[in-house]
Amino acid sequence: SMTAGGLAGERAAGESAAGERATGERAGGANSSGAMSCGMETAQFETTLDQATDEVFSTMVGVSCAPAPESPGAEAETISAVIGLAGALSGSLVLHSGAAAAIRIVERMTGIEPDGVDAMVRDAVGEVCNMIAGAWKGRDPALASGCLLSTPTVVAGTSYQLFSQRAPIRIERRYRFEELTLTISISCEPPE
Repeated sequence: SMTAGGLAGERAAGESAAGERATGERAGGANSSGAMSCGMETAQFETTLDQATDEVFSTMVGVSCAPAPESPGAEAETISAVIGLAGALSGSLVLHSGAAAAIRIVERMTGIEPDGVDAMVRDAVGEVCNMIAGAWKGRDPALASGCLLSTPTVVAGTSYQLFSQRAPIRIERRYRFEELTLTISISCEPPE
């Protein structure tokens, strides 16, 4: 069972690209304008993503959320929220979690324990993803003014994978809040 709403630039299919880590490589290395190399951008993006994620979880969910090195076992039912990036960066930011983490987010935000991944859970995960994307881009002046965010697209189900086109900047970060984990990934490229 899967629900989806217009995955612009993303497609559901049968293999996982989730195991890929940020490579920090771009054809040509540092660009001629003297801007940071992609490797430095990747490290900066990871740091600001960590800060933005903890800020949103602390404020909206009421719990701390920190990087987690371990990879938990996969849950059968998962949920993903996708935010498109355009302008100063082109690509996507994706929040992916198991049903238990998504339900806990809603419990902490509303005080209500959902029976499962329902409309309230999908809306809350989309909104948390949107807030993390906004907090993340807001930490960099060039992105704050020059990077546009789409509305969230949320996919939930028991058998799906999300794919994005290969991009020179790829970040995947795992986070822990309470005993649960989630993953946030960014796949993007600067404008030509």
